[in-house]
Amino acid sequence: MPTYEIIRTRRKTVALVVKPDGQLVVRAPLRATKKQIQQAVEQQAEWIRATQEKALVRYHPLVPKQFTSGEEFWFLGKVYRLEIVNAGGARPVELALDEPGGRFLLDRLAVPQAQLILTRWYRQQAARVMAEQVSLAAARHGFSYTRVKINSARTRWGSCSSRGSLSFPWRLVMAPLPVIDYVVLHELVHTRERSHARIFWEQVQAIAPDYKQHKKWLKENGHLLRVE
Repeated sequence: MPTYEIIRTRRKTVALVVKPDGQLVVRAPLRATKKQIQQAVEQQAEWIRATQEKALVRYHPLVPKQFTSGEEFWFLGKVYRLEIVNAGGARPVELALDEPGGRFLLDRLAVPQAQLILTRWYRQQAARVMAEQVSLAAARHGFSYTRVKINSARTRWGSCSSRGSLSFPWRLVMAPLPVIDYVVLHELVHTRERSHARIFWEQVQAIAPDYKQHKKWLKENGHLLRVE
């Protein structure tokens, strides 16, 4: 029996997620019993084993960020190198696009709090980008939602509440825009279809026939979208 972490949410069904390091996460309804969760895991034991083996073949332990010049950080699907500069505290971090390839400029005085400062920068960008992409997709495809929120979730790329509130982790803004748009569409479809039943995926595919390649990109590269 594989070991696993249980995360309880307001979902209606049990979902199994194998993380890039092979760890199994079980997303379960609030009222699901331990026996029900265990049965769900046992029923998918063969799939879990095969998926974990594939994940471990691809997995390479990540080295913690040192926040030194030359380190790479993602933004909208592109990798930018970090450069430590003497900015005098005027602007702790900035994405400079005025040079070929672009670069992240981090004030030397901000290095001790670099993780916090970069996280704050990404949250600000995520709030802007996600609001824009949700608004565009909803208008284009006739969806309704109540609000867009940015969170720090690590085990899922989006969620939709029963009231139509959409939530996305700030790390998602590091992904390519087509991938972001897939996640946005995924959650907008949830405003109509709460579960991941066949009709849900049919609606996603009707709008985004290539959604599987974006889903695959997140599965293979999601662990790289980080500042720690």
